[in-house]
Amino acid sequence: MNQHHPTQYWHTLESGQLQCDLCPRECQLRDGQRGLCFVRMAEEGAVVLTSYGRSSGFVIDPIEKKPLNHFLPGSSTLSFGTAGCNLTCKFCQNWDISKAREMDRMQELATPEMIARAADELGCRSVAYTYNDPVIFLEYALDVARACRQRGVRSVAVTAGYIQGQAREEFFAEMDAANIDLKGFSEDFYHQLCGGHLQPVLDTLLYLKQQTSVWFELTTLLIPGKNDSDAELDAMTRWIVDQLGPEVPLHFSAFHPSYKMNDLPSTSPAILQRAREIALRNGLHYVYLGNVHDKAGSSTYCHHCGTILIGRDWYQLSDWNLSDQGCCSACGTQCAGRFDGPAGDWGAKQLRVDLSSSKQE
Repeated sequence: MNQHHPTQYWHTLESGQLQCDLCPRECQLRDGQRGLCFVRMAEEGAVVLTSYGRSSGFVIDPIEKKPLNHFLPGSSTLSFGTAGCNLTCKFCQNWDISKAREMDRMQELATPEMIARAADELGCRSVAYTYNDPVIFLEYALDVARACRQRGVRSVAVTAGYIQGQAREEFFAEMDAANIDLKGFSEDFYHQLCGGHLQPVLDTLLYLKQQTSVWFELTTLLIPGKNDSDAELDAMTRWIVDQLGPEVPLHFSAFHPSYKMNDLPSTSPAILQRAREIALRNGLHYVYLGNVHDKAGSSTYCHHCGTILIGRDWYQLSDWNLSDQGCCSACGTQCAGRFDGPAGDWGAKQLRVDLSSSKQE
């Protein structure tokens, strides 16, 4: 397998350098130089992807762990990532993978066809591109997604949405669902703590809403004193309702000290509850709490009559009061999402997979 794979989103500058046009960073590269993401590199007059076909490993997860609560609930997804990232978040929870600068972190070789076949044979309804951002290994992710589509396996992107232009269109054309990490709602937060900008992420969200049929949910990691003020949460949730609609699920996740932000406390339950109250007050129908044990904050309720539609304890489903078409069994109100028959029974278990044999360890 050629691990230096050709890419198309770049152009040559007058200086002779190559500019990568995949994401808003627009890295300008000399021959042999890598972009900030680490996996895209200028080589002999072209920008190549150096991580094609290489993975940090494969795991079968519940789809709720992505987190996606309204996409084939209870089903399993075959999850994998590569290395590198195009943001520099100081609070990264997967920093050992996303900040990896050594190719030996990607030990498992897998063709797109191998991944699609394994997902199908193992009964996974989807493949999730996660752990690090699939935007930076776009060509690999797209080939996997196309192979999956031939077998009826869905594709799920877990991404910060830091992508632009035609690359954005091509990427999401092959995705069935996405969880977009809306890291905060201020330019200062994105610039100082993520090494990026807010507007490109908002542009991605607007694109998904206005020009695609991709099912998407949002996640915001609440960091004490950084992005959890009432004013910021109010502004963010009002924007979501006004621009994306009240039916987009929003997940507030608890921060735990990590990477370069070990000096901050973990997010308290009170902060999470306050954020959820603000979001619900502003009109969002589905607001969840993650990285904490909170059955009420993890469950789905009918926004019309209040019936528990899907009960959750961590990733284990309990109550199920939806029709096969996703309507409330009590009042008939449609629950937004992608439902296909009754709930799956994968539960909370997580299993590592050896793709060379497609057997569970």
